[in-house]
Amino acid sequence: MIWVTWRQHRAQILVTAGFLALLGALLLGSAVEAGWYVAEHAPPGCPGPAVACGELVVALAQRYDAVYSVFGWMPLVAPALIGAFWGAPLLGREYERGTHRLAWTQSVPVWRWLAVKLSVLGAAVVAGGLLLSLMVSLWRPVFREGVDSTFGNIGVFNMVGVAPAAWWLYAFALGTAAGTLFRRTLPAMALVVAGVAVTMFTLFQVSDHYAEPARTELSGAVVLDDPDARLVGAAWVEPSGREVAEPVGSGCPRRVDVGQSDRNATAWQACLFGKGYRYAVYYHPPSRFWRFQWTEAGILALGSAALGGLAVRRTLRRPG
Repeated sequence: MIWVTWRQHRAQILVTAGFLALLGALLLGSAVEAGWYVAEHAPPGCPGPAVACGELVVALAQRYDAVYSVFGWMPLVAPALIGAFWGAPLLGREYERGTHRLAWTQSVPVWRWLAVKLSVLGAAVVAGGLLLSLMVSLWRPVFREGVDSTFGNIGVFNMVGVAPAAWWLYAFALGTAAGTLFRRTLPAMALVVAGVAVTMFTLFQVSDHYAEPARTELSGAVVLDDPDARLVGAAWVEPSGREVAEPVGSGCPRRVDVGQSDRNATAWQACLFGKGYRYAVYYHPPSRFWRFQWTEAGILALGSAALGGLAVRRTLRRPG
């Protein structure tokens, strides 16, 4: 059965392997070239807080904008493609072409046929997701260290750690279940794309509740020192200790002039701090990275198990 699974699905496996190889070559090539670029153009003291170091980061961003664009779409596109081209055809194509009548009347029982297919392809999907995570984790420090947050940026968060493997497995299970629901490949593919997008948006909304946010009060600025923290919310704290979204009656004028909005906002904030106001920030510290990774992976794993169970049940109950 393993050999049969390979023969039937080698196209998806080889295309995905080729895609990962091309992506790896793109990331490796850009990283090596960027290393040479930094060695030639980096002023003394970089990396560091100097203005010239920031200018170098901006230059790198402009030089590799196309690579960043590919990276930016990957968290959503990659799982959707896995679900559409690995999961949806797994059973949907068998039903659509009627080949299930032959495949499921051979000496191999239907349950064993399903078990081998789901386990082998599921393991391959997880391995592909982990490989993608490894490549991205090795590539990012060359460009975005200290610029894009690994924890606070949801897109980056879903491309490192165990998240890619969990998302790929969930999309695969969703596609498989969709194939048993519609018994046609194209509608199942459409459901996968929509389902992955909805699930990603939903988890984005609820991820701040994976743990109780930490709270800190700032008295001289409205920005946390840690750029890798995940911000949840913020409020002004009056001298009496009451939190308000916007100070009213503070006596600090807030002007909005074209071209000077940042300067005016800074002066307004300084006035508030001078009158005893504080700025409360609710956030998740970077130390919770793996807690959030495993929490999200657990949610997706449960969803994958439920969808896989649904696909198996529908297949075993309606083999004809």
